[in-house]
Amino acid sequence: MHRISIAATALLLATVPALAQQVGSPTAKHNTPPQSSPVSTPELRSAAALALSSDPVFDDGTYLRIKEALLSYSDIQVRGGWPALPADVKLAPGASGPDVALLRRHLVIGGDMPANAETGDVYDAAVVEAVKRFQLRHGLEATGAVGAQTLNALNVPVGERIKQLEASLERLLGMDFTFAERYVVVNIPAAFVEAVANGKVERRYRVIVGKIDKPSPTLSVTITAIDLNPTWTVPLSITKTEIFARMRRDPSYLARMHMRLLGAHDEDIDPASIDWSSDRSPNFVVRQDAGNWNALGNLKIDMPNPYSVYMHDTDTRKLFAADYRFDSHGCTRVDNVRDLAAWILQDDPPGWDRAAIDAGIATGVTKVINLPHKIPVAWVYLTGWVTRDGTVEFRDDVYKHDEQLDRNGLAEAAAGGFVAPVPTQDLKRVSIDSR
Repeated sequence: MHRISIAATALLLATVPALAQQVGSPTAKHNTPPQSSPVSTPELRSAAALALSSDPVFDDGTYLRIKEALLSYSDIQVRGGWPALPADVKLAPGASGPDVALLRRHLVIGGDMPANAETGDVYDAAVVEAVKRFQLRHGLEATGAVGAQTLNALNVPVGERIKQLEASLERLLGMDFTFAERYVVVNIPAAFVEAVANGKVERRYRVIVGKIDKPSPTLSVTITAIDLNPTWTVPLSITKTEIFARMRRDPSYLARMHMRLLGAHDEDIDPASIDWSSDRSPNFVVRQDAGNWNALGNLKIDMPNPYSVYMHDTDTRKLFAADYRFDSHGCTRVDNVRDLAAWILQDDPPGWDRAAIDAGIATGVTKVINLPHKIPVAWVYLTGWVTRDGTVEFRDDVYKHDEQLDRNGLAEAAAGGFVAPVPTQDLKRVSIDSR
């Protein structure tokens, strides 16, 4: 287990610029032409290999790799950037013409196609592979064809990509995270979670993170327990804004949702005794019983933090299949969360493999499994990052944090530490929403 001080790394690069030039200019290192890949090796990883990569989004080399990518992308910008395609163009395998020639040139400059493949105006197998690679790097479905979403990503200027990398770099400044042999990371813009062991991703799952108006926070904490068949204590903010409104429309709502009202001493309160039209702060809590109907599903991964957020199961699974997965009140819902929990436990304490977890859930009894050795977990907001093989990945700035950094000044924003700026909503009261 070791700690990284990214601020110290930044200082090293600032005081030894020659080092940054030496490790950060792959174009010079590999002696490739000016329009070639900004950070990749001469033999590009195939789209299939990229999809199955075990490189983590976040490790103790992330800062340096982003720094390197910035040097190369700045070089692309100085040379004029990559060409934009016509706003209404749609391209598919078999097409030909000047738009395909532009696409080939873009893919070469952006590093998704070898430099020797630039010549030509035919949408051949090499272009299909390069487009798939571009799509994977940008979190898009790897169809190999250029539709509206792929076109939008292709037409983002290199200057905007540089801003994304700069924003990610600044968010890492001042971060103090413990990289253990095993740790977990959620990258919010990418909406996935990785379980990392000995430097490699052993599990990667889709997640549902916070809505735009209820964003998931960035944080660095530890996983302390796995809760089987958890109950859910509804946050006060959700009680006031949602429970009250639902009860005014449907007095049977609490009963249907297996929810109870509890007083200061956990005594049951009759919902009929409550004035649901009142705007006063309630003097009770709403708790949902454990079961398949529970908003947390059958499992919760606990990680105490000031924002009262955590990772958990869900009773609504259809959103995992969507490309857009920003639909919670701040917590992270994990696809196949039982498998992740089994990875987290891994005989610590002993006896809790996947079969034991399933059996424990089947009993319907609430069970808290405390971890003897806590596992570090980071929720990061990186819209641009670089994997170990030099692949540069980008995701949309869904919460507009990058824009806010750009408006406020990157240096000023970084002075506040690792937690990214968020909308004016009080995140300390953010929790989850299963619907």
